[in-house]
Amino acid sequence: MRRLVVLITALLAALALSPAPPAAAAPSTPVIFVHGYTGSASNWTTAMSVFRAGGYASSQLFAYEYNSYGNNITNARGLATYVEQVRARTGAAQVDIVNHSMGGLVSLWYLKQLGGASSVRHLASIAGANHGTTYAGACLAYVTCQQMYPGSSFISTLSAGDETPGSTRYGTWYSPCDGIIIPYTSTVLSGATNNYVACQTHLGYLTDTVTLAQVRSFLAS
Repeated sequence: MRRLVVLITALLAALALSPAPPAAAAPSTPVIFVHGYTGSASNWTTAMSVFRAGGYASSQLFAYEYNSYGNNITNARGLATYVEQVRARTGAAQVDIVNHSMGGLVSLWYLKQLGGASSVRHLASIAGANHGTTYAGACLAYVTCQQMYPGSSFISTLSAGDETPGSTRYGTWYSPCDGIIIPYTSTVLSGATNNYVACQTHLGYLTDTVTLAQVRSFLAS
């Protein structure tokens, strides 16, 4: 009996001296969310809640807003300026970008045509109109919709060459139930981690906590 007591005492002492498991590191890369056609920063309310639940501070989460009815080249230039503002404000060398719908075109133009890849660690495209959508035929009165239509010079420029340039890690989420990105496979990028979602609507993604948590995990990879 005495021997058993000694062994238990020794075991408890060893456990007390064992180092505690390291705490999970808090995310350090700021995230910029880029909305879609007719969207706004308010589209990302749920996403920001999901990211905060995963350890992000509010001071690391930003939403870029642009003119949905203007020109996506101008919008991409505005994103370039915004990225630099976020980097200066946070002291971060790079940012992560999460986009939705037409925000995919704005983001990709920034990375591919404006040299933004070196400043972006991850690009996550949720239902991005990355190769255009025929749904844009409903709003061709606006330059942004003309650019978003499959076969436009804007789309042709983006699709030429390497679709995922630089050391940036690219991820996409796409679904046959989208209904707005037509064809739904338009979101897929060669060289990206392309995630098939069984059934999610275009706007449903914005409150889909499961997909948003997957996006958050992708940024942590």
